[in-house]
Amino acid sequence: MRECISLHLGQAGVQMGNACWELYCLEHGIQPDGQMPSDKTVGACTDAFNTFFSETSGGQHNPRAIMVDLEPTVIDEVRTGTYRQLFHPEQLITGKEGAANNYARGHYSVGKELIDQVLDRIRKLADHCTGLQGFLLFHSFGGGTGSGFTSLLMERLSMDYGKKPKLEFAIYPSPNLSSAVVEPYNSILTTHTTLEHSDCSFMVDNEAIYDICMRKMDVDQPTFTNINRLIAQVVSSITASLRFDGSLNVDLTEFQTNLVPYPRIHFPLVTYAPIISAEKAYHEQITVADITSSCFEPANQMVKCDPRHGKYMACCLLYRGDVVPKDVNAAIATIKTKRSIQFVDWCPTGFKVGINNQPPTVVPGGDLAKVQRAVCMLSNTTAIAEAWARLDHKFDLMYAKRAFVHWYVGEGMEEGEFSEAREDLAALEKDYEEVGVDSTDADEEEEEEY
Repeated sequence: MRECISLHLGQAGVQMGNACWELYCLEHGIQPDGQMPSDKTVGACTDAFNTFFSETSGGQHNPRAIMVDLEPTVIDEVRTGTYRQLFHPEQLITGKEGAANNYARGHYSVGKELIDQVLDRIRKLADHCTGLQGFLLFHSFGGGTGSGFTSLLMERLSMDYGKKPKLEFAIYPSPNLSSAVVEPYNSILTTHTTLEHSDCSFMVDNEAIYDICMRKMDVDQPTFTNINRLIAQVVSSITASLRFDGSLNVDLTEFQTNLVPYPRIHFPLVTYAPIISAEKAYHEQITVADITSSCFEPANQMVKCDPRHGKYMACCLLYRGDVVPKDVNAAIATIKTKRSIQFVDWCPTGFKVGINNQPPTVVPGGDLAKVQRAVCMLSNTTAIAEAWARLDHKFDLMYAKRAFVHWYVGEGMEEGEFSEAREDLAALEKDYEEVGVDSTDADEEEEEEY
């Protein structure tokens, strides 16, 4: 077995968690109370879903997940919602007071009180695994719990579970939409702290997803439910090969091997296709070639940046449904002929493919059309440095005036941590820049230096 433990942290993490577990349950035929009707045997391999669920002697399927928030309101909705019987009460952990959008509260003062209880629950879940594969962390960069508590937890997980991969699904601050003034502070502090603890971070930007909902799914005023269900499809595609059989399976460590050329450069761009509403689905051709080429359109990406300005280091294409390798190879060959899609010269092949036989499932009454096949593309491109540059600039504007810094210092942080974190991100931007330079140019520069 290759079990994965999902950790949902803070409001954004918990709400993404609700959407993900709702979708997992539908995919595996598990009812909201955790029971699985006896006539439902899932595909050919019945026990593959045990990577994400553990079965009790009473036939109850518990998610291998923990939801943590430093304030109770969001998790209380889970405790009283449709899926209240699915989760073990001890898997839902809340504090009394929130982190108030403050990284320092999540990491130092309030988070410290909760961390041991959370680690204890994780240890119990880990003990129930026969071969724990790794952790999936869901959180936002901008919130207090999402940034501060996550980075504290990741530091501790690195100590306790050393080499186990930790993959993040992170809500990244949007260019123009902001839910908190101090998002740039929290984001840069948490990125700095987790940079050496996280193995791979899939970033999602709300604004990019709002645009996708409005343009592709004809939802004029997307709610967080619309957004989270779309994110859940992406998460499901990434984890499908752990839960279902396929002709080309990809596990967690394979993502890292193929997508992360250098440890610090671990922020792949996520794209999903086809995203279409049920009305349009009848009139669309959804061939493998179509969905593959639409992955390279900036409009389908989950983070606002333009990959045409950068170079690709690696692309991981995860197909699910009715897909055969021959079509995939043809689609990739077509992509390679396009001039606008440039790879770095030291990574000529660049494509990793996963094929899973299970077609995507849609939530009844949701916005997405039911389709036979879909693809999720994870691509490591230097263009994502644009997003970091944007965030760094916002940080600089506030930090130059030392705006809001006293709230962080008051919770036990030192001002030096801000400048240290900012320097680290400046180095990250530089790393991306160097990776994109052609090796011939780089050699000439080195010779000049001598």
